[in-house]
Amino acid sequence: MAKATRKQALGRGLSALLNDPKEEVKSVEDKNADKIVGTIVELEVDSIEVNPFQPRTSFNEETLQELATSIRELGVIQPITVRKISRNKFQLVSGERRFRASKLVGLKTIPAYVRIANDQESLEMALVENIQRQDLDPIEIALSYERLIQEIELTQEALSERVGKNRSTIANYLRLLKLDPIVQTGMRDGFISMGHGRALVNIEDMHTQLEIYEKIIDQSLSVRQTESLVRSYKNPTSDTVNKTSKSLPNYAKAAKNELSIYLDSKVNLKINKSGKGQMVVPFKNQEDLERILKLIKHG
Repeated sequence: MAKATRKQALGRGLSALLNDPKEEVKSVEDKNADKIVGTIVELEVDSIEVNPFQPRTSFNEETLQELATSIRELGVIQPITVRKISRNKFQLVSGERRFRASKLVGLKTIPAYVRIANDQESLEMALVENIQRQDLDPIEIALSYERLIQEIELTQEALSERVGKNRSTIANYLRLLKLDPIVQTGMRDGFISMGHGRALVNIEDMHTQLEIYEKIIDQSLSVRQTESLVRSYKNPTSDTVNKTSKSLPNYAKAAKNELSIYLDSKVNLKINKSGKGQMVVPFKNQEDLERILKLIKHG
């Protein structure tokens, strides 16, 4: 009980300081700013507004309820972070899931770190902290990277240092934003993975991109199978394909294409005039051969 009392007293003292009209702390240069910044304060939930810079746009209701149950039993273990915008008015910088879950269980106050920053600093803090700590989907991460580059005016090199990621990793995320919006939605909803998206982004024609996307969903194609299918779309006029295609009837061409996708290997078919044929399935090594055999046996 003594511990709880000290916590409440600390909250009252800081609340008075935060609401003092004579010595209001508006910037890190103001008097008493050092007493506020980095200190845990119990803030009224109603005094906090959602951060408009929050990159996460959807929250899983089931996991939110699980967090709410944990908060009901254990309290908010990790304080949220807020930005002071006026007397007794704060804006979320990070911790929206904890904030939402706390409201679900009816908490009146919530522990928070108070930061004093301008909007640009707030945006950067929110995006960087969420990229590093939150389970964002690939498109949300890509959008966060894009906003940091455009709104904070960071280069990819500077962003790489700021978030601790390789520049190539950041570039791969940003390329996902070139995907058709339907494909992006499919990735956000979990119908396809980032690996599928990275393969699809190599198809510039949106109609073709959607066509392949539908095949991925309908046929439950793996990333490797998708990469193989994309290669076949990008190189439909190679000499090898042309020579093989010209000598094969339509039913054999369809079977060849389907087998190549299913086995993730470039299947070759030969058919003579009487209709008899031969199928050749190349493999890279013993492991690849065993993989193909397993597909044939259990397919």
